[in-house]
Amino acid sequence: MIDAAPGARPRTILVIGGTGFLGGRLAAHLRGSGSRVRLGTRDLARVGADDPDRIHVDYEDAATLERACAGADAVVHLAGPNAATCARNPAAGFAAHARGTRAVVRAAVAAGVPRLLRVSTMHVYGAPLRGRIDETTPPSPAHPYASAHLDAERELLAGCDGSATVGVVARLSNAFGAPAHPAVDCWTLVVPDACRQAVTTGRIVLRSAGLQRRDFVTVGDACRAFEHLLGIAPAEAGIFHVGGRWTPTVREVAERVAATVGRRVGVVPELVAAEPRADERTEPLDYRIDRLAATGFVLRADVDAELEATVDACARWFGATAAAARACGTPRV
Repeated sequence: MIDAAPGARPRTILVIGGTGFLGGRLAAHLRGSGSRVRLGTRDLARVGADDPDRIHVDYEDAATLERACAGADAVVHLAGPNAATCARNPAAGFAAHARGTRAVVRAAVAAGVPRLLRVSTMHVYGAPLRGRIDETTPPSPAHPYASAHLDAERELLAGCDGSATVGVVARLSNAFGAPAHPAVDCWTLVVPDACRQAVTTGRIVLRSAGLQRRDFVTVGDACRAFEHLLGIAPAEAGIFHVGGRWTPTVREVAERVAATVGRRVGVVPELVAAEPRADERTEPLDYRIDRLAATGFVLRADVDAELEATVDACARWFGATAAAARACGTPRV
């Protein structure tokens, strides 16, 4: 939590990637906490075009980045292509994540920004994720998206070292929740995809047997964790896990979404999944957030409340009705 002294001006926080899935929710959270938020984006015509605090950023133009950072008390860097985009074009993914982060770090240091947070991913540890994982576990990225994030982490920590800017990396697990806007690119993620399928088709179709176990954290708790990390003591800076300590299988998540749709819509959608392979097993996963907890952070969000909000948003945005779901789904008993 970033606390300002009584009578002090509100904190100014630049959120780069502020029109995205996490950025939109983080901006709303920080504003609710009393901060002034600038939404940094390369495309001013994208989501949030009516926001008066949008500001243009361009990784290839140091001057625009420095202007965006000027006067900021903190910068949160969330921007970059998703996993699918990185898989299609690894070189572009690397450039956007690693070289983009290097440009942001240089601008933040030049502007004298006190805090800089880069949101990374748990997938730097490889795939499939299994067993106990903490910040001392050696990274072993198996996907271009994870490799690009790991390089971006190194750019941030090296660039901030020896400067007045405190650099922090948040290795995020699978954040889920309703985006701030329906046009946000999040509909390939497990929970939003399942919620959207359920309320629009009355079915949830998995692309696998769903036996893979993942750590999930609500977007609400993720936003609180990012804000918290902007306020930790400089001596505590470094790499932190941000996770939710909820580690269901993908199938269990789909089943919980189905139950949530049943409560909200009145119809339980059909769940369709592939048969597991003979050698396919569910591996244990323990994504530790002890280091974050040691700084005083406590998870608070309600999983079911976040799922309900996501289902409700999908129903509102995509025009699903109980009658449409009932035509394909299973009546609740």
